[in-house]
Amino acid sequence: QVQLVESGGGLVPPGGSLRLSCAASGRAFSSYAMSWYRQAPGKEREWVARITSAGGRINYADSTKGRFTISRDNAKNTVYLQMNSLKPEDTAVYYCKAAQAITGWEAWGQGTQVTVSS
Repeated sequence: QVQLVESGGGLVPPGGSLRLSCAASGRAFSSYAMSWYRQAPGKEREWVARITSAGGRINYADSTKGRFTISRDNAKNTVYLQMNSLKPEDTAVYYCKAAQAITGWEAWGQGTQVTVSS
């Protein structure tokens, strides 16, 4: 069973930066597409970014494009989300998700809180 553990969240002022990490257990990490989602208080969970298993294709939500960068290190079983030029509206719990499209399998981490405030 794969476990995902996010880290790197915290309190940052507007315009600041954070890098989130999501570490996965198990040996099949390189076969998973990885995504980041976020959920703000009182709102539905929204997709933020996605990277394919080998990192060859990356997509971003319009709200994060140009400010956030998703990357992965398959040797470390870790996916990252570099967040720059943070805004108060980026405040949310950020979750990573692993998925295999061919099987429909997916797994979620427990989330890490990001708060953008002065």
